[in-house]
Amino acid sequence: MLTSKRPYSSGLEQAARDRTAVGPATWRSAVLFIVTGVGLYYYFENEKKRVKARKEAELANVKTGRPKVGGPFSLIDQDGKPFTESNLLGKWSLVYFGFTNCPDICPDELDKMGVVVDLIEKQYGADKVLPVFVSVDPARDSVTQVKKYLSEFHPKMVGLTGSYDDVKKMCKAYRVYFSTPPDVKQGKQVAVYAGVQTLTYPSGEDYLVDHSIYFYLMDPEGQFVNAFGKSNTASDVKLKFDEAIIEWRKDHPGGTV
Repeated sequence: MLTSKRPYSSGLEQAARDRTAVGPATWRSAVLFIVTGVGLYYYFENEKKRVKARKEAELANVKTGRPKVGGPFSLIDQDGKPFTESNLLGKWSLVYFGFTNCPDICPDELDKMGVVVDLIEKQYGADKVLPVFVSVDPARDSVTQVKKYLSEFHPKMVGLTGSYDDVKKMCKAYRVYFSTPPDVKQGKQVAVYAGVQTLTYPSGEDYLVDHSIYFYLMDPEGQFVNAFGKSNTASDVKLKFDEAIIEWRKDHPGGTV
């Protein structure tokens, strides 16, 4: 009988010894597991927040980044001299695309540009910004016609024209829409509606002169800064210029423009 009970007693003692040996280790393992789990949880939560913040910042950069506007071009100014993108370097510029027979929108925008130029020069000095008018109707807007037209606007306004292909190239670089067809002859205005002008040519051909109605602010390196439409006042443009020149001077310490 004693012999039959001994193994059972021995088994209990061994189990107790095992519990004594294993028990503390098991608790330590459990505590370590919990601590590790909590640490990993907070790590991954923080990592998710960091990744989310980075993506939001990247998205913000995409939304506020500069569009690719501007590039090489070669046209003729109102004095018959070549004018390229290099002539815009070294000073700020305001660039507007229109046509000399535009009944009201173009004159209004060019007048506004002139006011902006005066506001800028009053605060920052002369020759700080160059106003530029680019014709999108080269079939009618000859050098002589552009010069005559600009005589009614700011005296520092530069007018540009050229061949249809050269004008189209510049418009493409500046992401400007215009609908003047190529290879047309000079004609007369027959109707105006909704800001779009219909022209009749001697051949009897009618077509619409339509174009983007806004002007660009470009920095002294020829890079796009901002665009302004009909709803923007001269004061709006001046305010954006003030902001742009502050940022420019931060990035170009010691600069004179």
